[in-house]
Amino acid sequence: MGTAAVSYSTRKVSGGAFLVEDLQPEEVFTPEDLSEEQKQMAAIAADFAEKQILGNIQEIEAKNYALSRKLMRDLGELGMLCVDVPESYGGMELGQVTSALLTEKLSVSGSFSVTFSAHVGIGMLPLIWYGTPEQKQKYLPKLASGEWIAAYALSEASAGSDAMNIRTRATLAPDGKYYLLNGEKMWISNAGMASLFTVFAKIDGEKFTAFLVEAGTPGLTVGPEEHKLGIRGSSTCPLALADCQVPAENVLGEIGKGHHIAFNVLDVGRYKLGAAAVGGARTVLRDGIRYGRERMAFGKPVTAFGLIQEKIADTAADIYAAEAAVYRTVGAIDAAMPEGEKTAEQIQKAIGEFAVECSILKFWGSEMLERSVDKMLQIFGGYGYVEEYPVERAYRDSRINKIFEGTNEINRLIATGWMVKRAQQGRLALLPAIKKVMDEVMAGPSLQAPPEGVLGAERNLVRNAKKLGLFCAGAASQKFGTELSEQQEVVGMLADMLAEILVSESALLRAEKCAARMPMGVRLAKYFIANSFRRMVQLAEKLVAGVAEGDTLRTQMAIVRRLARHEPVNTVALGREIAKAMVAAGRYTVEEVRG
Repeated sequence: MGTAAVSYSTRKVSGGAFLVEDLQPEEVFTPEDLSEEQKQMAAIAADFAEKQILGNIQEIEAKNYALSRKLMRDLGELGMLCVDVPESYGGMELGQVTSALLTEKLSVSGSFSVTFSAHVGIGMLPLIWYGTPEQKQKYLPKLASGEWIAAYALSEASAGSDAMNIRTRATLAPDGKYYLLNGEKMWISNAGMASLFTVFAKIDGEKFTAFLVEAGTPGLTVGPEEHKLGIRGSSTCPLALADCQVPAENVLGEIGKGHHIAFNVLDVGRYKLGAAAVGGARTVLRDGIRYGRERMAFGKPVTAFGLIQEKIADTAADIYAAEAAVYRTVGAIDAAMPEGEKTAEQIQKAIGEFAVECSILKFWGSEMLERSVDKMLQIFGGYGYVEEYPVERAYRDSRINKIFEGTNEINRLIATGWMVKRAQQGRLALLPAIKKVMDEVMAGPSLQAPPEGVLGAERNLVRNAKKLGLFCAGAASQKFGTELSEQQEVVGMLADMLAEILVSESALLRAEKCAARMPMGVRLAKYFIANSFRRMVQLAEKLVAGVAEGDTLRTQMAIVRRLARHEPVNTVALGREIAKAMVAAGRYTVEEVRG
């Protein structure tokens, strides 16, 4: 079964180009562009999630790992564990869009989402990309069927974000037949049910290398389950390696090149976390709406009250924009893939091209989910604080996402640093774009044509958001020069501006592409972009105040105010329209709801 027949975009784009280029709707992939095959797979996954995952949620949360393993085998039978596996090893190799789509649809429970994602992502991808033919033949069929569960063992007590600082050592035995691994690993997802671990160690304390270690290997001990704040139904254990004997043929990839494995899989984990956040937010919004429709206060359902409707509208618009950004990114990744059979290097290159977008999807998506859960818990009121209600679990589960796949702080530094590096390499026209904005603002106000089309005003807002971002990047660079990376607060603000630009433009392009047949998408985009632009202006004011003072500050603030000038949208009325449609549907929807 080959890649689903779907056109991802009409032109290939470069990673990070969203800041310096204005794309047209037909040049991006949206959820509305999914093929019939992808829609069918999504429907099967959604049905499985509703009946098998949510239908067994109490047992999953009680750490019934026999049930979790059965559910994984069931997913294997449905072909949902082999989407990224090459066809030559019995997989389907359906591409990043389909892979992200299944992640989204199955992410109705934080616990099971971790089990699934850790297996198909960081668990299997190192083997898929770096394994020898013999290693793949030995392990992939068992992993793709769900007979075996995979885990990824990188983190240590003293090496979380600083992954290269691991202390686990590997020493080649005198006969050269096996390595002895010694050390400890912490916070290993799926550890309590895994059959195969990808373990990172330094050979002779220097050469950072990955090893495939089977459960039951002499010297490998899986520690007790961690008692976690959330995702309680997922397995998280430490590992102890005491002269753990790993056959030499189980070295994964090249000796001393383990950092390539460790870091290349993270970009996939990041965009998939963004997709999972969409799935989680959809689920919690549905729960909030359904509860709110039944909960009566002062003689009417709480969903009839304006402040509750505002929470529903905020969440729905966030989901719409997040969906747009996720599928725009994974569509661009698939479009960047060469035709026909692909090597691991080609796949990694295409994904790595969009490293900044993947980091943004991770930190913005995880924070979007946390906001959504918090708003929905408020609808439940005191009941939301009780375990009997699903939002209590979702509230606890959502917090880990800001730590997984590199903390949000690390991902903010990556996003801005990656853009700067690209500009320095001449691979992104960032400096000319900054100069163009500087020249424009120094020339003074100019007459602008009135916006055209139903989303003309929003397109102007997105353009001005880009100008604000470029202006602030120029102001920060002018102030700190090569020392900018040391100013983490400023770097973080620039990353937040990049995120608002990417997500708001994605919402705009999606809405423009479907405007004629999906007026609800237009409303959601208008609502989101209006709020996003307000956040952009606040970020710009905060950043300028952090890099300038005196007359320079006053001049730069005048420029910010000029770029921020716009006619505000009545988000109160718009939000009420959106909320009423969602309440009528009983869930998040982009379709028109009648009656």
